[in-house]
Amino acid sequence: MPIPIIDLFAGPGGLGEGFSSVLDHDGKPAFRIGLSIEKEASAHKTLTLRSVYRLLKGTPAIEHYYAYARGEISADEFQSIPTVAAAFAHAGKEARAYELGKTSEAQIDAEISAVLKGRQDWLLIGGPPCQAYSLAGRARRTNDVNFQADEKHFLYREYLRIIRVHKPAVFVMENVKGLLTSKHSGAHMFDRILADLSCPEPGTEYEIRSFTKSEVLAPEDYVIETERFGIPQTRHRIILFGVRKGLGFSAHTLLRETTPHVGVKEAIGDLPRIRSRLSRTEDTLENWRSILKNSAALIEDWDTSEVQNMVDCMDAAAHSGRAPESSGSSFFPYPPKRRPAPQELADWVVRPDFGGISHHESRAHMDSDLSRYLFAASFTKLHGRSPRLGSYPPALLPDHKNAVAAEGKTSIPFKDRFRVQCENEPSSTIVSHIAKDGHYYIHYDPSQCRSLTVREAARLQTFPDDYFFEGNRTERYTQVGNAVPPLLAYKLGSIVFGLMEKRTKPTIEEKKQATVRRIPALAKRPVCTSK
Repeated sequence: MPIPIIDLFAGPGGLGEGFSSVLDHDGKPAFRIGLSIEKEASAHKTLTLRSVYRLLKGTPAIEHYYAYARGEISADEFQSIPTVAAAFAHAGKEARAYELGKTSEAQIDAEISAVLKGRQDWLLIGGPPCQAYSLAGRARRTNDVNFQADEKHFLYREYLRIIRVHKPAVFVMENVKGLLTSKHSGAHMFDRILADLSCPEPGTEYEIRSFTKSEVLAPEDYVIETERFGIPQTRHRIILFGVRKGLGFSAHTLLRETTPHVGVKEAIGDLPRIRSRLSRTEDTLENWRSILKNSAALIEDWDTSEVQNMVDCMDAAAHSGRAPESSGSSFFPYPPKRRPAPQELADWVVRPDFGGISHHESRAHMDSDLSRYLFAASFTKLHGRSPRLGSYPPALLPDHKNAVAAEGKTSIPFKDRFRVQCENEPSSTIVSHIAKDGHYYIHYDPSQCRSLTVREAARLQTFPDDYFFEGNRTERYTQVGNAVPPLLAYKLGSIVFGLMEKRTKPTIEEKKQATVRRIPALAKRPVCTSK
């Protein structure tokens, strides 16, 4: 029987995708998602659709899912197919559009109990929203008088409440690295959360383990730097591995490092080359090429010794015979004999039965931003690093207060306002801000002159190519940025399953039942104090 999973704050399902992909020794799913909870509408639709995918996978009806994801049939046509409609009915009970902290606790508890059916060996996963803990979020709200009262500081308590009431054998909780330094009313939030999770109530204790260290010596030991483990992205996140005491769990294996790190080009270089679209000019290939060809002239008067090298590089990209004509498509068939690298990543993301990729459409950019993108990508090609605003020619500096130093100061507030993702290195962290403008996620190829597409961001997050994100493009970017990389989740899930399948001692409940049969009036003896 698969181990049941309850997934809280599920987002588009990154953690769930990884854990549900773990197989047991017989090649059958080791875990089964019983309930996933997500309040955001488009992410909830994505969760529901992925549940449908899992139900249809391995049956002839999976072709209907592929047809929908390829854009060959509409949502109404897809959902009107009887086998698909039945799958949606089941998925609607699994993926719930609830808001933890506001939806009735009794309703949520009843649904969890219905899923678990009395089982004690189950797994809780999820990551409470992190805006209140992230360094960027705290920086934006430095002068916000309501910041200390923000309820997001304490959404982890909803996770804690589920632990207290339903007592999972194991839990996995993810959050941002900024939690280590976040404070509320002068106290460190991480210390508070760790203490609460270790002893959610008298008589229930958890050992909070690390996936990377056998012995935790410092809070930083809970941080997972994803680029060290085969993820093409420098995403650093706290992941707490809670193991309930008294259940006979032994030591677990640790994440194994992979070398060398996977670069951006290895992850997305096999995807079709496309150009950016134009936002304030008629979007034609001729106009796009004209803007690029005129961009080099903007820096010819730049007072620097490397101006000619930059002009030549920008000119070469603008006049490249390989300049793409298409601005993307809702679906591209896989090109023959082209796959991402390394093998592990290719085996994970490429889905031959699906036959291609979705969501590979460029966003539209202003003429001036195209010139900046062309310069930035050309600079990166020449220097192997993305330029900061201090390296930009005056003619290409954005007309923005954060692009120049304030009066009486020498530093520029946001030096990385435009950032190229270097081809030979893991990307910077994919976050939900990618939905805003794409300036921080410029493609390394100057001749494409654009920001990353949803599919490219999803590749860097290691979502499989047949993973379809519901909603408009902005909502899809947001979902991708808020997710846990599924390939990392798969590796965590493999460790958790290895631990859970080795458990040999009876559970606390089993011991209690045996004792109660002998001594009916046995009193409870708390082993930790309540919070």
